[in-house]
Amino acid sequence: MRETRLHTCMLCEAVCGLSVEVEDGRAVSVRGDPDDPFSRGHVCPKAAAIPDVMEDPDRIREPQRRDGERWARVGWREALAEAGERLAAVQRRHGPDAVAIYLGNPTVHGFGASTAAILLSRALGTRSRFSATSVDQLPQMLASLEVLGHQFLLPVPDLDRATFLLALGANPRASNGSLMTAGDVGARLDALRARGGRLVVVDPRRTETAARADRHLAIRPGGDAALLLGLLHVLLGEGLARPGRLAGFTDGLDRLEALAARFPPERVAARTGIAAAEIRRLARDFAGAEAAVAYGRVGVCTQEFGALASWLVLALNVVSGALDRPGGAMFPSPAVDLVPGGSPGSFGRHRTRVRGLPAFGGELPAAALAEEIETPGPGQIRALVTFAGNPVLSTPNGARLERALAGLDTMVSIDLFRNETTRHAHLILPTAFGFEKDQYDAVFYQLAVRNAARWAPAIVPPPPGVRPDFRVLLDLALAVRARGGGRPGWRTGLGLRLARALGERRLLDRALRAGPRRLSLAALRRAPHGLDLGAHQPRLPGRLHTPGKRLRLFPERYQADLARLEADVDAPPAAGTLLLVGRRQLRSNNSWMHNSLRLVKGPAACTLQLHPADAAARGLADGSLARVRSRVGEVRVPVSVTDAVSPGVACLPHGWGHARPGAALGVAAAHAGASYNDLADEERLDALSATAALNGIPVTVEPGG
Repeated sequence: MRETRLHTCMLCEAVCGLSVEVEDGRAVSVRGDPDDPFSRGHVCPKAAAIPDVMEDPDRIREPQRRDGERWARVGWREALAEAGERLAAVQRRHGPDAVAIYLGNPTVHGFGASTAAILLSRALGTRSRFSATSVDQLPQMLASLEVLGHQFLLPVPDLDRATFLLALGANPRASNGSLMTAGDVGARLDALRARGGRLVVVDPRRTETAARADRHLAIRPGGDAALLLGLLHVLLGEGLARPGRLAGFTDGLDRLEALAARFPPERVAARTGIAAAEIRRLARDFAGAEAAVAYGRVGVCTQEFGALASWLVLALNVVSGALDRPGGAMFPSPAVDLVPGGSPGSFGRHRTRVRGLPAFGGELPAAALAEEIETPGPGQIRALVTFAGNPVLSTPNGARLERALAGLDTMVSIDLFRNETTRHAHLILPTAFGFEKDQYDAVFYQLAVRNAARWAPAIVPPPPGVRPDFRVLLDLALAVRARGGGRPGWRTGLGLRLARALGERRLLDRALRAGPRRLSLAALRRAPHGLDLGAHQPRLPGRLHTPGKRLRLFPERYQADLARLEADVDAPPAAGTLLLVGRRQLRSNNSWMHNSLRLVKGPAACTLQLHPADAAARGLADGSLARVRSRVGEVRVPVSVTDAVSPGVACLPHGWGHARPGAALGVAAAHAGASYNDLADEERLDALSATAALNGIPVTVEPGG
């Protein structure tokens, strides 16, 4: 019997409502839910592939143990006992920090996983904590911590009321929104322009978003901080600054004005690749718009000046009065609020052993993981737990990391597949996925462009040998602690056994009842299509977590990095060098949706985009094979010649590279592509935040034979 059930997409940040046809316990088709007030029936190609992952013959359906190169099934009790003993033994022998944990992006795509992952991390008691944060949004979280007082106090564009959106290093038509949860973001951008608003995109490539914008400014990779200072120079120097009521609780405006005075558009034009007249025009248009907002994303964060650029995006919104204003950059009022209570975040409380790189929010930079495994001495990482992550394809210098993983004493992975990373594990513990799980997006409703809430219960059962991730994470934590692992004196906060006894649903109900909306799980059950909780309202200064609830517009931390920026601005461009940047793809999701044939079939998606002039200078034509080399490695990849990329720029998508032996992903291996992170250099970091500088990598490109 076929019936229609409702759920929520868990593949990206857009949290689109889905209408799922279920027959005999299987999801057979997926469409957008037209009655979801937030996503309004929108669906992208990835949602249709959720059943592909659930039914994938390569999916792991029982715990697996590796013996050499051979894998064997093992029961859950035995697997958990062995995993707990292996990890605890390493900690008993070498100390708690000898066990590391790496959390992938899907950790934050559900309430249960994110809650239990925190408890597992605390149970391990290790300071060797890593995640995808430091190859993604860390600079924006650092700016929020420094200026606003809390790492999760991230303002988001009020898209539905904005009249001017300045998007830097962002491609929401491909990403569906990032640090900007926006169901049907394409329609929202179209509506902005339909009501007379303007969209300006700053990006080295004419992206899908830029192609449908009012203006596209092709910036040189890494020039965003210089451009933003040029814009601030015009606003502050020409009397166009309008901080309005923000001025009454803002410190440092005079210091920012003095800084911007040193960066006229004429000085930054060469570094940005944008003419001084264009910079002045952009600044005046932004200042003159009724409701303008600046939004920077991955291209802004993952570069050598990511921390400065992210801070300056926030500063531009303050100076123009866009922060906390309808149509500007606003703060959601989610049903589960992650900001009050707990730690507001920290920076530099401890550092890596080898390079002394700072931790953010208790997590070390992922670019340091390989060296922390390889380098002997006290605190050397000898064991690793991964959850929902594939750092071999997602962090810099994947080839070095996979060599390091092969030398670990113990590795335990909680994952759906034996992929390029988990193939090194001694034990793989499989979890439920997709429509087999309850779904509530606590993190992404914290970033929504309009207040909303939707909870979806599981609608199909998981395979018999698979368990929910909430349970697996807590059971592993209990197994480690029962065998003497962890750090003496460290507590997990909420007791592990209590959390497991309460279960994911009761914990969510408690969080909803404690939230500002005073909702409950029962209330969300009664609204299966989701609740529209209204437009954002101004929340400052009350929402600030700074002393005296004041905006710290010019934190001292950024002052120390300005000399490095000035030297970069005034340096002549390197002649003949190509700078590599990444790109998002609508039919791809980092590294883990490439085993769905419907998403990878057709023309090759993993190609190197080159401008016609750059291709011709290197003897390359459309479809020919290129060899791309950086300091750390090389790949061979087909060329796509297009004027969508600027001269001097090469563009390769992220998440591919499935030709490595030992993984068990048949479809992905047949459409392997090349790994961007085999070219990414673990030593190229934003010097201030230690975020990986994944964009602007110097490369050489030549015929690949």
